[in-house]
Amino acid sequence: MAQGNDSEAQSCGDIVESPQWKESQRPAKELGLQVHSLAVNNVNEFESGFREAVKARSGALAITGSALVANNRRKIISLAAKAGLPAIYNGAVDVVNGGLMSYGLDENERFIRAAAMLDKILKGAKPADIPVEQPMKFELVINFKTAKALGLTIPPIVLMRATRVIK
Repeated sequence: MAQGNDSEAQSCGDIVESPQWKESQRPAKELGLQVHSLAVNNVNEFESGFREAVKARSGALAITGSALVANNRRKIISLAAKAGLPAIYNGAVDVVNGGLMSYGLDENERFIRAAAMLDKILKGAKPADIPVEQPMKFELVINFKTAKALGLTIPPIVLMRATRVIK
């Protein structure tokens, strides 16, 4: 998803509040990408974070989840659009609200599993006896309208793998 000149290393900005971006260093290097951490601590830093991403010639953003991000998703989506930066988010709600794409847990499945665990507890099971579950269902959601506005063509193979395409 990162865009750039073939003669230069491509770069991808990552707006985060935690060390998640460190995990992206090795795979990014293998793909010839440079990953920059654009840490934000409060809503007032979002605009400067996006300016920094543009200044660094970031070709794309990976917006990671946090309470700060969740509470300001519309602002982030708007800033990404204004900066002309493609961004991938953790949840489909961001794509429904105008973000380019998301890859993450199926939110409905997560709530269904939580309800099943709560049901067990209400029926007398001890929480410590309920096994920890790993997510099994993920979804790739793409906003075709946003891709078009950014001048991006989503490859057919990516569209075929998408769980949902918003037109």
